[in-house]
Amino acid sequence: MKTNGEMKHGGKLLPEYHQTWADYFVRYVQEYAKMGIPMWGLTVQNEAMAVQVWESCIFTANEEKNFVRDYLGPALHKHGMEDIKLMIWDHNRGIMYQRAEAAFEDPDASKYIWGTAFHWYVGNHYENVRMVHDAYPDKKLLYTEAGMGGSWRSATNLAANVIHDLNNWANGWVFWNLILDEENGPRHAGGLHGTNIVNADLATGTVTYNPPHYVFGHFSRFIKPGAKRIPCTSNNDDLIATAFANPDGSIAAVAHNLDDHEMMFQLWIEEKAIKSTIPARGTMTMVF
Repeated sequence: MKTNGEMKHGGKLLPEYHQTWADYFVRYVQEYAKMGIPMWGLTVQNEAMAVQVWESCIFTANEEKNFVRDYLGPALHKHGMEDIKLMIWDHNRGIMYQRAEAAFEDPDASKYIWGTAFHWYVGNHYENVRMVHDAYPDKKLLYTEAGMGGSWRSATNLAANVIHDLNNWANGWVFWNLILDEENGPRHAGGLHGTNIVNADLATGTVTYNPPHYVFGHFSRFIKPGAKRIPCTSNNDDLIATAFANPDGSIAAVAHNLDDHEMMFQLWIEEKAIKSTIPARGTMTMVF
């Protein structure tokens, strides 16, 4: 179905198979639903500009837009799947605005698209997340893939990325995976080095929770579904933070220390302050 005749190593979808590929999306959702696994969202293509050693397919911005407008969007709606959140791009922050612009400036394509999915692998470019929001505030922004090791360095990188993305209007943050086996698999394109967020040793039954698991808990345990971000500013470049008002009326504030030294700080809310200390490269959450 692709120009290179294989599932891997990029290539483009041949025009005569556009409808077939859209129908495959529909069938995929239907078959999982039969097994009691409902799909809440889909992306058009993982890393749409990356030629990979695993399954990949290249879409330019216009090709992706046209596929959604003429094939995938209509196919999903025809089969009663208009509530599924369809996302474009699903690749790095660097050119996410250009991809969003191409899709959202075409109203016939935009009407099918819930928002923009993005990753972190090449540069930070946090401001691009905000730029997409500012230009298209009715569209959502979802971080959809964080592939990482299980070290403390990975954990601190995770904390900084989540805070910056949330502060730039991201609606959520998703790991590439949460648990892998003792060899960081299964993965048909080869294994990964080091540990993961959570590792399960299939021989012994041991489950190991690595540092990123606990750091991510500072967000996922205390920022509840339906929470609204509220203003949260810092006057120290080495202390970053975000805050959310939860549906139950509580406020969760997550802070992260970028410095290699312990830091004293005060958190102010409604003219009252809490004095605290945050460890070097540490993350902490306060709930009010």
